Amino acid sequence: MDADYSPMDLSNSTGVEEHSEIKDVEGTDVKDMRLEAEAVVNDVLFAVGNMFVSKSLPCAEDVAYINVETRERNKYCLELTEAGLRVVGYAFDQVDDNVQNPYHETVYSLLDSISPAYREAFGNALLQRLEALKRDGQS
Repeated sequence: MDADYSPMDLSNSTGVEEHSEIKDVEGTDVKDMRLEAEAVVNDVLFAVGNMFVSKSLPCAEDVAYINVETRERNKYCLELTEAGLRVVGYAFDQVDDNVQNPYHETVYSLLDSISPAYREAFGNALLQRLEALKRDGQS
């Protein structure tokens, strides 16, 4: 499995969030993967060309699909489950059963593996955040 990292929380969400657990009718905790997927999108939208939760593929308690276009203009369909995120297609809203990609624990790890421009944008955002903290600390 790839090493995962998170940049000092550039936003409040960190990939797959635990706060979106809801109670089902029997009182047990279940995750709403659509909410998870929306949190993932909001967390890294600044560093990709386009990213949104699929409206045509089904979302359920255990799976959601996210479409992402990298800054290199490559399109992917991602599957989000309890196991993590993985590429399942190479076009928006496409699930190819022949695609067998590994799961990544975080969206950061997945995007880092498919998009050098994401890595650069992420690094730049982190650097800007650190510079802002340094300035605030000197005031």
